[in-house]
Amino acid sequence: METYIIPFANINMGKLLQVGGKNASLGEMFNNLRPLGIDVPDGFAITIACYQLFLAYNKLYEKLSELLATIDQQTLSNLPQVAKQCRALVENAVLPDVAKQEIIKAYEQLSGTNGNASVAVRSSANAEDSPTASFAGQHDSFLNISGKENLLAAVIKCYVSLFNDRAIKYRIDNGFDHMHVGISVGVQYMVRADKASAGVIFTIEPESGHRNIIYITGAWGLGENVVQGAVDPDEFLVFKPALTQHQQAIIGRKKGRLEQMMIYDESGASGRPVKNVDVPPEKQGRWILRDDEVLQLASWSYEIEKYYGVPMDIEWAKDGITAHIYIVQARPETIHSKKQKRQLYTYKLQKTGKMLCKGEAVGRKIISGRACIIHSLAEADKLEKGDILIADITNPDWNALLRKAVSIVTNRGGRTSHASIVARELGITAIVGTGNATQVISDGQIITVVNAEGDEGYVYEGNIPFEMVAIDLSKVPQTKTKPMLILADPARAFELSGYPAKGVGLLRMEFIINNRILIHPMALVQYDQLPDGPVKATITQMTAGYSNKADYFVSRLAEAIAQVAAAFYPDEVIIRMSDFKTNEYASLVGGTFYEPKEENPMIGFRGASRYYDSRYLPGFGLECRAVLQVRNEMGLTNVKVMIPFCRTLKEAAQVLQTMETFGLKRGENGLQVYVMVEIPSNVILADKFAQLFDGFSIGSNDLTQLTLGLDRDSEIVSHLFDENNEAVTILIKQAIAAAKKAGIKIGLCGQAPSDFPAFSRFLVEQGIDSISFTPDALIRGIENISAAELPAPVLNS
Repeated sequence: METYIIPFANINMGKLLQVGGKNASLGEMFNNLRPLGIDVPDGFAITIACYQLFLAYNKLYEKLSELLATIDQQTLSNLPQVAKQCRALVENAVLPDVAKQEIIKAYEQLSGTNGNASVAVRSSANAEDSPTASFAGQHDSFLNISGKENLLAAVIKCYVSLFNDRAIKYRIDNGFDHMHVGISVGVQYMVRADKASAGVIFTIEPESGHRNIIYITGAWGLGENVVQGAVDPDEFLVFKPALTQHQQAIIGRKKGRLEQMMIYDESGASGRPVKNVDVPPEKQGRWILRDDEVLQLASWSYEIEKYYGVPMDIEWAKDGITAHIYIVQARPETIHSKKQKRQLYTYKLQKTGKMLCKGEAVGRKIISGRACIIHSLAEADKLEKGDILIADITNPDWNALLRKAVSIVTNRGGRTSHASIVARELGITAIVGTGNATQVISDGQIITVVNAEGDEGYVYEGNIPFEMVAIDLSKVPQTKTKPMLILADPARAFELSGYPAKGVGLLRMEFIINNRILIHPMALVQYDQLPDGPVKATITQMTAGYSNKADYFVSRLAEAIAQVAAAFYPDEVIIRMSDFKTNEYASLVGGTFYEPKEENPMIGFRGASRYYDSRYLPGFGLECRAVLQVRNEMGLTNVKVMIPFCRTLKEAAQVLQTMETFGLKRGENGLQVYVMVEIPSNVILADKFAQLFDGFSIGSNDLTQLTLGLDRDSEIVSHLFDENNEAVTILIKQAIAAAKKAGIKIGLCGQAPSDFPAFSRFLVEQGIDSISFTPDALIRGIENISAAELPAPVLNS
């Protein structure tokens, strides 16, 4: 006798044709991953055979087939009308008694002593959650369903969702026969995340596809708000190699704007089982998960990925009553897992304009077009092919509409929202979570969407010219001299890790401090001594959640460095300790309390001279603590340290000793310490500097200014600035020779090797080990290196 119910305990991937992809995956995890400690809520699947019985019992096969055959396959102009007729047929049909009885019996067994258990009722198609077609969001799910009649009604609603406009179009686009796609319904014990938090996990970095990252996102309340993009969620980045070594693996976090949370509607006043309410003020400033919970979810996700053998898209929920965390869904990630990156596209604005709004960037492109504000599907006809769609939020019903857009900009949502996922699937850009796009952008306005500058995307007024360069990665030459990157913004690290560079030759710490920390380190060290006033109030607000204000500096700096180190792991990442000038330090919050005024900061209190001076010593200690945390606690030992503007041998020894007092000892745990060669004294005494450091990096800008005796910030003498000047090249030649003699590595950071092929040839001929370029100059620089490494042509005599 046919059975229409299969408990999760009896389901695995072998039952996919009976229970669909989503339920098969849940059963597989329920049975095979729980022994690893991964909690999956119990439940049962109503089989596809039950759906087929439902169609046969109500004589719907022929009627539905005939209706669906009338859809205009080219224009889809009559799709809404046909879909509506199909849904009406299914809505008015009834479940056979035999199916009802089995469903009710299974529900009673699942409820146990709880009586009418609250369950999640989810659609699970037989073509769903495969590595090539996710069907994500095409069919409906229903939360907090309680009671037999409500459950039976929800089952029919799942069947109805098979004939949503979006689901029908998705089948047409992906070549599925409508009547060959059957739907199973999963009934799963409801996790009380309405009293805690829930969200989404990717076991891959969602923008770049970097495989060493687990990306966890979530919000207060039920996870539906995260999936729909109704909130800007909290985000966490976890580094897999550190996770497997049981080290501190959280390398990044971002606080969301959590203003709404979805909870059970206990009163029933909304007419729905769930409703959105304001997040209580005491929760708005808190992270939705503790660090140990983030790591628990990351470990589970890593095990799930290993089990399935592909990157995964996972949904999680925390029960606010029991405090247990559960995995409630898992499916293969379908965007990056099937991509093979053969071409690289770089984008660069040629000028800037008036910025209208900004948010989280999805996709790395620049695009211009006409803005079209859509408030609901009733306005769908407004959107023309090639428009930039502006909306408060999108949902799966908009999928057909979104295919017309070249970009999407929303007020709400994060990187796992519906708009973000669809944008990746369509290969277009999106900016989500702007907060005000529909208010500051005018309908019909020409705008430019810029997603080429890291995690943040910007919307500018007008059609701003930009440059796009396509690079065939298979044609980029391999060189003996290592091409490396000069990097300032950690937000671009995962994107840039796909470039053909062999690590980072210069990571500028001061840019991280200026853009991510914003506060002078001494103002954090001496927070309690600061006078009451606007500056202290600003610092108090910025460092909310940190009882020890110095920890704010250390944790934010450590996570920024770690993101770069993780992106390029195991290739080396050389972090240059802070090299602000006094005028630049003074511009930080609280900086005016600590920085002297200098006539020429370029050659004043900067670099190494600050590190052991009592006026900055505790601030340098925070820098050392951050590097120590990255290397020793996070396990990113590919990080090396570089000391800038070190004038004398005595100063070099003092800096190394100071670092050691802060726990950062050269040679310990493999730590290598480099020094910048940017002062003539570094070259003249190179053999002695080589005894104190593990490597040299030539800073061609400062070396040129100090060799030629000119201030490179001065426009009056800028025409004299020339790295090719013979005096400069003689010093560079001497520095490389000294490094070779001492057996230490030497590189160069600067623009000249990409701008001047002859300069690259000069460096290669001297035996330089590496040359570091800004991202926009990397390919040109590699080509210059390659040409320089070719043997000179033999002339016939």
